[in-house]
Amino acid sequence: MQGGSSGIVYGGLKYQARCIADVRADASSTTFLAGTLSLKEENEVHLIRLSPAESELVCDGVFYHPNEIWDLKSCPFDHRVFSTVYTSGEGFGASVWKIPELNGQSNSPQLEQLFELSGHTGKIRRVIWWPLGKHDKLISIDDRNIFLWNVDMSNKSAKVISQGSADMLPNLSGGAWDPHNHNSIASISDSSLHLWDLRSMEKSSAIEHAHIRDVDYNPKKQHIIATTEDDFGICLWDLRMLKLPLKDLPGHSHCPSGSPNRQEEPLLNSYTDYEDSIYGIAWSSHDPSLFASLSYDGRVVLESVKPYLQRK
Repeated sequence: MQGGSSGIVYGGLKYQARCIADVRADASSTTFLAGTLSLKEENEVHLIRLSPAESELVCDGVFYHPNEIWDLKSCPFDHRVFSTVYTSGEGFGASVWKIPELNGQSNSPQLEQLFELSGHTGKIRRVIWWPLGKHDKLISIDDRNIFLWNVDMSNKSAKVISQGSADMLPNLSGGAWDPHNHNSIASISDSSLHLWDLRSMEKSSAIEHAHIRDVDYNPKKQHIIATTEDDFGICLWDLRMLKLPLKDLPGHSHCPSGSPNRQEEPLLNSYTDYEDSIYGIAWSSHDPSLFASLSYDGRVVLESVKPYLQRK
């Protein structure tokens, strides 16, 4: 099935953008953070909330950010804390920020920089929070290394406690932290996915020869991950059996035909009325049937999948 968008539009972003994140720690409403990517260095972070009547997306605050934002993640246990990866001079940097108390102010105050994740020599790609509950560790990934940090929010400090090298892997680009095991993460590169044990910083199982763009864990079931790939759309995998995916969800038109042994799921709906490329998707943790998309022109659209779910 295909169709246009009937979603709720937020048009408050003045500049191009590619980063949007669900504010998981906000238990009272569906809330997102979106960050801009402007060469003018007048970049902003917008705090966007779905109104109580669920009829509009409202802006709860606009905060100046000094550089182009290339990655943005909300802290899963403090709704006022988030991380960004950004351009810094000729390279890239990463920091953790705190939104000050707004107290009904019409002009949003300055963000507080809690600490910088300094020490990377390569291009920083991602900052990853453990997704479930409070945890005193953070992960940052550059194109050659994975850093595990011990963070102290109250003292506004972060210290590297271990580091893993990708060795001959080409260009690490991201990863995900296992919500069922805080000692395990998955990293992706140009041609493979690897699992890491954070206690030894050694790689274990892998999916080879796959052009994987992103990865995430199933928060409800152990050992299950989803990957997005250039060749096969979305694939679901059991980490104990990585020879073939459990299921294919071919979501875009240039996917080749899947293996006859693979189980394919039907496409529920396509959202097609966008004027620019989609760079970010964030599901609401407050209402799992809602997701927000962010196109490069700065347009945020909130959609619901409820009309397309089959009755069980």
